[in-house]
Amino acid sequence: MLFNSIDFILFLPIVVVLYFAIPHKFRWILLLAASYYFYMCWKVEYVLLIVLSTVIDFYMGILMDKLPTQKARTPLLIVSLIFNLGTLFLFKYYNFASENINLLVDKIGMNHHLPVLNLLLPVGISFYTFQTLSYTIDVYFGRQKAERHLGYFALYVSFFPQLVAGPIERFSRLTPQLKEFHQLKYENLSKGFRLILYGLFIKMVIADNLASYVDLIYDSPTSYSSWDVLKGVFMYSFQIYNDFYGYSLVAIGSAKIMGIDLMDNFRTPYLAKNIMEFWQRWHISLSTWFRDYLYFPLGGNRVTKSKWMMNIAIVFIVSGFWHGANWTFIIWGALYGVIYLIEKNTNDLLKLKTNHTDFSFGHILLAIKTFVFVTFIWVFFRSQSVHEAFVIFNSIFNFHAVGQLSLEIPALVWILLALFILSDILLYNKRFDTLLDNIPFAGRWLIYSFLLFSIIVFSSVEIFPFIYFQF
Repeated sequence: MLFNSIDFILFLPIVVVLYFAIPHKFRWILLLAASYYFYMCWKVEYVLLIVLSTVIDFYMGILMDKLPTQKARTPLLIVSLIFNLGTLFLFKYYNFASENINLLVDKIGMNHHLPVLNLLLPVGISFYTFQTLSYTIDVYFGRQKAERHLGYFALYVSFFPQLVAGPIERFSRLTPQLKEFHQLKYENLSKGFRLILYGLFIKMVIADNLASYVDLIYDSPTSYSSWDVLKGVFMYSFQIYNDFYGYSLVAIGSAKIMGIDLMDNFRTPYLAKNIMEFWQRWHISLSTWFRDYLYFPLGGNRVTKSKWMMNIAIVFIVSGFWHGANWTFIIWGALYGVIYLIEKNTNDLLKLKTNHTDFSFGHILLAIKTFVFVTFIWVFFRSQSVHEAFVIFNSIFNFHAVGQLSLEIPALVWILLALFILSDILLYNKRFDTLLDNIPFAGRWLIYSFLLFSIIVFSSVEIFPFIYFQF
């Protein structure tokens, strides 16, 4: 089920009304049933993967909790890792591995080839896999007591607002809220609907209107001039940001209505002064997951400098590979690692300070620099192949190229994009729902009216699925 659909507009109010209408002790049943229904609207049989992952990790957690040492718990953790990562590998990475092995086999003259499987990638598998893995790893290290209620654990894994594309929540943060008794509060309704409204606006009005122009460029880059291709590349930066940011806001807002606070997943990342800060502000739930469950176990920065640099490289490359089974994603992650290390070492060498929070002239220049880096790295993320990415770059930097086609972007799109950029600046270190708290009643409703009017009138004719659904 898509957030930007009539189905969800009907689904959410029904769930909310029932949630507050029934006794507290039955609410987990309602939310679990709603979550499974939400997922089964995409493909019924794939809900079995979530159920299997839930049951295995639930019982592995209980068994580990009964054992006194990490050494004794290790086999149980391995079972959880093998099932979850094995399932993820089968559906997401097997074909990539088999295709590359087959290419290598051809080069050395062997005839045996691995088969290619025709499997549909389950929506959100990377998200709920990482969410349930964080639980079993925490239980293994003794940071988390095992949950004894299968229903609440199943709800933690499948809670519908963040099931398909995050935020990736930790058990210790989400589950106590799911168990807590929540009353219907005007403040939660107000803040929740604000986030949903703004999230749908930036997804349906900004991201989806940009999508059609971005698709034109990436489908046929050699048909356009260098300037048009460059416009398309920069448009993609705003498309993917508004697309994923919009999803996260709708997810957070939907949970907020019921009194449940999901973690912020974005904090104006395009205003970051460097790549390190960009990753502290972009897809925060994933970057902190890799920090806690990969970077720290590798030794973090408590190792030699060469080992630390290797740790950084590993984290960024794995982060890239998490996004997709393609060399483009590996290169995308590796480039972030390279730029991060260059910036960090340069700042340390020159003893530069980049922790100022005001919008100084230096901040603006650094933010522009970071945005340009991020925009060009997005080319690998958006391209279907490494070759396609280099075709895009060649089209950009071949300044004499004159395409047969012209990318004409209406003035309205530019105006809406400028309004979003302005709002993003106003939201620096703030969230949309809290920002509106300081605006008078009439001003708030003027903003609501504008957002609703824009969604109705200016939304893209074509419905685009959320980009991160593919991960």
